[in-house]
Amino acid sequence: MKKNITINLCGRLFQIDEDAYELLQQYIDSLRQSFGHEEGGEEIVNDIEARIAELFLELNQQGIEAITIEHVKDIITRIGKPEELKGEEEKQDNGGHKYDSFRSAAQGFRDNVRARTAGKRLYRNPNDKMVAGVLSGIAAYTGSDVTWWRIGYAMLILASNFLFPLFGIWFNFGFFLHINLAFIIFYFVLAIAIPVADTPKQVLEMEGKEVTPQNLADVVVEDKQPAQHRRGCLGSFFSVIISIFVGIFVGIAAIVGLVLLVCLLLIIVSLVVVFTVPSVRTSLPFDFEDLHLAELMSVHPWIVIVFIIGLLLALCIPLYAIAHMLFSRAGKVQPMGIGQRILWIVLWVASLCCLFPALVWIQEQEKERYNERYSQTIVSGSPWSHYSINNVPMDMEDFDYFSTNNWVMVKHSNTDDYYASFTGACEYFTGDSITRYLEGHIGERPQLVYQAEHTEWVEPGVYSLNCIVRADDRGAFVYTQVDDEKQLKEIPPYGRKGGELWMGTHLLPPSENHGSVEENHRKIEKMMKDEPLSKQEEWKKIVKANHSRGFGWSIVHIDDIIVTADSIPIVYGVSTVPEFTGQECRAQWFSATDFKLTRTGDLR
Repeated sequence: MKKNITINLCGRLFQIDEDAYELLQQYIDSLRQSFGHEEGGEEIVNDIEARIAELFLELNQQGIEAITIEHVKDIITRIGKPEELKGEEEKQDNGGHKYDSFRSAAQGFRDNVRARTAGKRLYRNPNDKMVAGVLSGIAAYTGSDVTWWRIGYAMLILASNFLFPLFGIWFNFGFFLHINLAFIIFYFVLAIAIPVADTPKQVLEMEGKEVTPQNLADVVVEDKQPAQHRRGCLGSFFSVIISIFVGIFVGIAAIVGLVLLVCLLLIIVSLVVVFTVPSVRTSLPFDFEDLHLAELMSVHPWIVIVFIIGLLLALCIPLYAIAHMLFSRAGKVQPMGIGQRILWIVLWVASLCCLFPALVWIQEQEKERYNERYSQTIVSGSPWSHYSINNVPMDMEDFDYFSTNNWVMVKHSNTDDYYASFTGACEYFTGDSITRYLEGHIGERPQLVYQAEHTEWVEPGVYSLNCIVRADDRGAFVYTQVDDEKQLKEIPPYGRKGGELWMGTHLLPPSENHGSVEENHRKIEKMMKDEPLSKQEEWKKIVKANHSRGFGWSIVHIDDIIVTADSIPIVYGVSTVPEFTGQECRAQWFSATDFKLTRTGDLR
């Protein structure tokens, strides 16, 4: 049912719908605003009102008792909008004021918006949605193409991310994350605030049609979809592009869902094995045996329960969401409502908030367990590792390095977190992440005690030792020893940045080594043009190491190493032991690699 109003127009009474009356009133008000400031404008408006009254009278004579909004729209089209009646172009050519033109254009735009939205209510469109139907509902409310709203929203997000950088203003990753998150939150706020057009009455109100028994029957009986606005060529093109991306997204989602399902099954099997036969180790990808969940369950059951529940929910919720999306697109189930989606998102975030703290706590317990086990091993004197050199327990990687290169650990302590570790990787001077080298690291312990050496039998003569080293502070030394003759060179403490090797100071003569690092690098590149290609490539790797900041490596030389007899070897290595070096070690870590012993001359 609609409410009718009796109006007096030019001395005649007419029955008119309430929404039709509002549109007519807006039209007449726009005429008065447009012509009111002109001479004779009131007469023009009165004439137009008289013409409207005549057209209303013709409708009554045709048997139409109440004027509807469709009749008013048709009359407005026949009479014309205020700017059409005024002839804005002619007025501007005759010297009309620019402000009047701007105001008329603004008024025309407002009238156009009013005409498009007259008799409509804003709803979310459930039959033409990508996410929640917000933009589709706005397009139906404004009588425009939903494709342009979607493209505009995407362009707005992109502009917010790239507008500041285009003007030379850069922000950190968190700034851009907050911008994108704000747009997402804004969309979901609209999805919550704008109701969805679920009933036939709401569908008709969204389209601006009369809620009549015939229209309701069309929606209910024929399952009529909301009117799809005709798209232009460009709109159809972008619609196809969006459909392609949606298809790709659905395919990726299906693959991710399959992977999640496999992971979930493997995790369930692993957990069952851990709690039923904890002594049995499996070859499954998820090796929970190392977390000792069965042992922790007897001591701290709630932590383990929270970890397991959080892990399972973190996998099950996205798996359920993907499956529900696929089934809804196939028409098997109804799509999720916005409230249901928000609920699942909140539950998933809560599961992650339970999972990660519990996992960190379990790992801390495992770390304490290994520390206790290692301490008991050192006190008892029985190495728990299967590998050892000179009765020093090692892991497999350290053992391979020491045995392959004929190194021996002379003295050590305080060099571990879980077990004695004597080598390292990931920051080789060329940037390689797998090449191993000697390394000592005290972690949180008070003093670094580390001495490893290599023995090499050579012919009598004069030798020199070169090696590549780094340290974070003073007190770490490279040494050579022949009989009782000992030579020491301290490792330059550059830390993990820069270093003489990266700066190239060892390649340039003192007279050339006075510019900036960039200038020195350019000079070295010119020098390297005549060198073998392999040497040029190695220098390029060194320059690029650690994003062109170096890893702190330097070259240490020990010259004039004299061997007087065949039965005397050269012993060289690295040491932080104060009793051996004569200086206190303040370094917490050092690295050493590429020891090269070279014969430089004969005995005189």
